[in-house]
Amino acid sequence: MGAWDSGPFDNDTAADWCGDLDDADVSKRPDLVREALTRAAGEEGYLDADGACEAIAAAAIVAAQQPGGQPIASPYAPEFLRDGGRLDVPDDLAALAVRAIDRILATDSEWRELWEDAEAVDALHDLRKVLAA
Repeated sequence: MGAWDSGPFDNDTAADWCGDLDDADVSKRPDLVREALTRAAGEEGYLDADGACEAIAAAAIVAAQQPGGQPIASPYAPEFLRDGGRLDVPDDLAALAVRAIDRILATDSEWRELWEDAEAVDALHDLRKVLAA
């Protein structure tokens, strides 16, 4: 995983996933967000960092759509969401995003191993708070 910062979009995997989301048909975008969250939340074995990075980007997108969520400004985020853009996400995605974050923060997660001592873990906890509200 090439990472250049600790934000939810600031690594190669998340940036590539965001590009795919940008390129997707508008009607399919919520499904792609759901798929990324579902893959991470449902992983029973060791969760690899790529799956976690995609789910973190998806969770950040869902959180930005919630009351109190931070607008997306990262240049690596989906272009259509930057600077206050919206994506209509089903209400159940916030709870799914919380489950995905909990799975990413579990001990059998490569992302957790890579970022254990970094501010990225704190940022993920903050993202979780917005989603759980």
